[in-house]
Amino acid sequence: MTNLTTRVMIAAATLVVAAGGASAQTLKAEIPFTFRASGVVMQAGTYRVNVDKLTGRPMFRLWSANDHRSVILLSGASRDPDKAWTASGNPVLSFECADSHCALAGIWTGNAMPAYTFPRPKAGRDEPTRTALVVMRPDKGD
Repeated sequence: MTNLTTRVMIAAATLVVAAGGASAQTLKAEIPFTFRASGVVMQAGTYRVNVDKLTGRPMFRLWSANDHRSVILLSGASRDPDKAWTASGNPVLSFECADSHCALAGIWTGNAMPAYTFPRPKAGRDEPTRTALVVMRPDKGD
């Protein structure tokens, strides 16, 4: 009985690894400004965005190719992507920028997927905000 249990556990682990590989997606973004994501200040540079949809709630890993730092992002609410995003078909990172800072506000990975939002600091009462978009491309691995 123990041998059967071991085999079933190994088969289940193999299935999870195979499913994880099938559900993962990697995108690349050139972000030209310093920004905040999940409370962490990230410098301008080249980023790889790993998307894991294995669970019901997508998880994103934002990894800096310049300084080899990463941050894990758990999505907040999902929403319909902007019409301009779906018209272009290009995956995008959306940033909310105020005079003194930018913060990652959302992501759309393309296809028929919804867009996801992330918690971010609120701008000051009289501080004007704008949205900055960074287009992502599939990462072919350098």
